[in-house]
Amino acid sequence: MELNRKNILDKTHYGINIYAYVLRQFYPDATVLSLSGRTCGITRNPFNEDKETLSIRIENSCAIYTDTEWKSFEGDVFDFATLYFQTKSEEELLNKINDALHLNLKVETTDESNWLDGPEDTWYTDCSFFKAPVRNVFPSQTLRLGKIYELIKGGTYKAITEELRSIEDIKERRKFKANRFDYVTFSGVFERRNDKFLQKHSNLITIDFDHLEDLTKVREQLLNDDYFETELLFVSPSGDGLKWIIRIDLEEATQAEYFIAISNYIKQTYKIEVDASGKDVSRACFLPHDANAFLHKRHRPL
Repeated sequence: MELNRKNILDKTHYGINIYAYVLRQFYPDATVLSLSGRTCGITRNPFNEDKETLSIRIENSCAIYTDTEWKSFEGDVFDFATLYFQTKSEEELLNKINDALHLNLKVETTDESNWLDGPEDTWYTDCSFFKAPVRNVFPSQTLRLGKIYELIKGGTYKAITEELRSIEDIKERRKFKANRFDYVTFSGVFERRNDKFLQKHSNLITIDFDHLEDLTKVREQLLNDDYFETELLFVSPSGDGLKWIIRIDLEEATQAEYFIAISNYIKQTYKIEVDASGKDVSRACFLPHDANAFLHKRHRPL
């Protein structure tokens, strides 16, 4: 991907991650930003004597800032970054942001219309795969999202998913699922399924929605969300929920902090409650059949 303002905004959640990076340089031990909808709560301003006067919000796909006390202190995320990096040119500023946040953006020489097909847009991350039952805590293999998507979309779990959904008794359904469904840990690769045995985090988090009244509507809302980009989305084994897999940056915040922020954002934006289990790094996610599962194009097979 080419190094320009648009691609930087695309890779930093409209610039929110840039604010978080800069603020964390001044306040390394604090939670520097708290997102609610398209607005961050008032936070400390390192350019105004550390007063809690800095306001950040997203407008027209770019995070802008103002100060509740200093009326002339306003601009977009690139203006804010310039204050911190003290750069003299646009090129220098973009390079500083690119390097500091490890965005891996490059100057492209190919036709810009073809950038989505280039290798720079592909992203592979690994997850542990476990055979049923859920009490089995030792993974059988490591899989990428593309392979997991193929398992969900294909016929591997079609019959077992239909059988689960035909069971009326709730306790029997839970027992059946726990004993018969394979599962993965989307948040990483594990020696065994326990937070203490995490070998490598995948930079993914699972957001679980249960008992949705209008599943189709929520699915479309998530796929078109202005803030978070969907990596993988599929219907839950029960048939009335969704599993939303999105990317997080652990250099900006912990998984637990991300979970709280995302849950608040979802509740504020869509008036939906999120299953609290998503905060667990070693959370098991059962694999059902969903012929209409969505996978981001960047997870193409090798």
